[in-house]
Amino acid sequence: MSADGASGKAGDENVTGDHVDEIEVRDPISAPDADGVPRRTTRRFPKFTRDTARPEGAGRAAPGDALAARQWPIIAVLGVVALGLLLTALDVFRVGTILIGVGLLTGALLRWLLPGVGMLAVRSRFTDIVTYGVLGTVIVLLALMAQPSPWLQIPFLKDTLHFTVSSGG
Repeated sequence: MSADGASGKAGDENVTGDHVDEIEVRDPISAPDADGVPRRTTRRFPKFTRDTARPEGAGRAAPGDALAARQWPIIAVLGVVALGLLLTALDVFRVGTILIGVGLLTGALLRWLLPGVGMLAVRSRFTDIVTYGVLGTVIVLLALMAQPSPWLQIPFLKDTLHFTVSSGG
């Protein structure tokens, strides 16, 4: 640091600091590159990334009053899943778990159809769709096959159970 509080790097006139504890600020428009020509910064993504890509839902935060308008997909999915958990806790097991699976399948459908889904976008679009879809399908199928008196019977699963569990006698 120089005596006046500015950065002490030689040849770096664009870096300024008024106080020792403040962060150095670089002017992005007039910062010259190696040729001495001022360069402009852009918000476009580069053709080839050298780092981890930002998630698709990682946009600038909306104002507080716009939260529900922007995050309605995740609010809808969480509402359906919460209702399913409540029904499961109230001893309506099959309907509650089917509702949980349907909530995840709805999340996969919304992720596939809508360009912007806010916090429902966790990973890439493909990974989110596959994850929500597979988990939702498995939960619905397991809920339909739950004992006693399953609503769905898959014969090869019963045969597989007989081969894997001994009869003990």
